[in-house]
Amino acid sequence: MLPRNWKRAVRSLTAALLLTAAATAVPATAHADTAPSSGWNNYNCKPSAAHPRPVVLVHGTFGNSVDNWLVLAPYLVNRGYCVFSLDYGQLPGVPLFNGLGPIDKSAGQLDTFVDKVLAATGAPKADLVGHSQGGMMPRYYLKFLGGAAKVNSLVGVAPDNHGTTLNGLTNLLPYFPGAGDLLTLATPGLADQMAGSPFITKLNQGGDTVPGVHYTVIATKYDEVVTPYGTQFLSGPDVHNVKLQDLCAVDLSEHVAIGTIDRVAFHEVANALDPAHATPTTCASAVS
Repeated sequence: MLPRNWKRAVRSLTAALLLTAAATAVPATAHADTAPSSGWNNYNCKPSAAHPRPVVLVHGTFGNSVDNWLVLAPYLVNRGYCVFSLDYGQLPGVPLFNGLGPIDKSAGQLDTFVDKVLAATGAPKADLVGHSQGGMMPRYYLKFLGGAAKVNSLVGVAPDNHGTTLNGLTNLLPYFPGAGDLLTLATPGLADQMAGSPFITKLNQGGDTVPGVHYTVIATKYDEVVTPYGTQFLSGPDVHNVKLQDLCAVDLSEHVAIGTIDRVAFHEVANALDPAHATPTTCASAVS
């Protein structure tokens, strides 16, 4: 049986992390190159033989290139990866809260950013790791913008691959004070994520995946934003779908926590980036 008020406890922990991030991070309107000195967005970084591809982190709805990655980015840097993050989907006059613009246009921003990272690092391909919308939006880049030629793998953490509901999106609001005024069907990035929207329909027509890209989806059964959580999973010949609680049954992370603070999920991200050296992901991974 779950402990009483477990959702409130997880939300309080996540909210505290995000509030701390807001107090210390650079504004999202600044270029992503100015991320905190944790070693990511270092354009002098050259991929090693052990980790030959740069990792591009793609934030979620209402997120930005810094706050979404205060734990995962250093986690990967400390494991020897060259790590980069971008801001996308900005709306005029809306600071900090990104991922709100038309998703096809956001995919174009990702295209430009990946080209920049590949040029700086000299790598032929990148790996993408995205949270929420950031795990779904890159699929448009791969499928329609030529991204499959530049990407080895896409790891989606709680991605809304088949859309969600407006009620689901409202569950994000407690984590982002002030964002409530933006939650409207007139906001393109939100309308595009609705299940059955023209964008979601186009994205999934003809199959979920494209050849040549390795796909991993990491979901939590306690997701209250993308519901039912099984809609996050992909179908295809090179897909690895993971339910977090199959790895650690007592992990209570919901939609935001799984992408921002959950080191069990992050261990599985690392496995997806380097499957040849994968190690079992268990509850003990939270302290590794």
